[in-house]
Amino acid sequence: MGASQKITPRCAMVLAAGLGTRMRPLTDAMPKPLVRIAGKSLIDHGLDRLADAGVEKAVVNVHHFAQQLIEHLARRVRPRIAISDERGMLLGTGGGVKKALPELGEAPFFHINSDTIWIDGVKPNLARLVDAFDPGTTDALLLLAPTDGSIGYAGPGDFAISADDRLARRGARNKVPFVYTGAAILRPALFTGAPNGDFPLTDLFDRAADKGRLAGLQMDGLWMHVGTPAAIAEAEAAIRGRSR
Repeated sequence: MGASQKITPRCAMVLAAGLGTRMRPLTDAMPKPLVRIAGKSLIDHGLDRLADAGVEKAVVNVHHFAQQLIEHLARRVRPRIAISDERGMLLGTGGGVKKALPELGEAPFFHINSDTIWIDGVKPNLARLVDAFDPGTTDALLLLAPTDGSIGYAGPGDFAISADDRLARRGARNKVPFVYTGAAILRPALFTGAPNGDFPLTDLFDRAADKGRLAGLQMDGLWMHVGTPAAIAEAEAAIRGRSR
């Protein structure tokens, strides 16, 4: 994929409004983004990567134990935090971003799930996304991890990737080699005609794929799917192992 015009996003959307039901009992008392991994909350792992990538403003949506998250984020200096309040209405992964679009502006932006965590390779993966993103041909560029070898993941994958980096979603009975890590660069145009209210972002990914405008980049490093309390120790062991 050869980007015709390099664009470094200055804004990011961070999804942090989920209920975190699979992380119970920890999330009976706190939002999942505040669960700590290797001495740092999940959301701070992501926000630190965004700050290092040059992001100046991160829009964070909140719902479950929203006030805890708001107070935690108020301590951050970089990036600047804007809260998208969903306490009265869970909007799903797609609706949450659509609600926040006025804060995100008209340029492509980073999108990350607040519970995604990875260890970079030689070059930071967010910088690799910037290098690979071509707004002329792509509405969404997703960072992908291999289904085999990722920490804490045992599912059938999300996407197959073609020789020109275009993505096709897994069929209902198929297995595919890559899973979406929860990090991407999105164009606001991806949301043109999107419904109001609660809907999944995957609906828009499918629509972009049908137009040939959904692309993927295989990550360099190690992705960790921290979906349950049991996965925390495995992720922390991986981080310790890579830091030696």
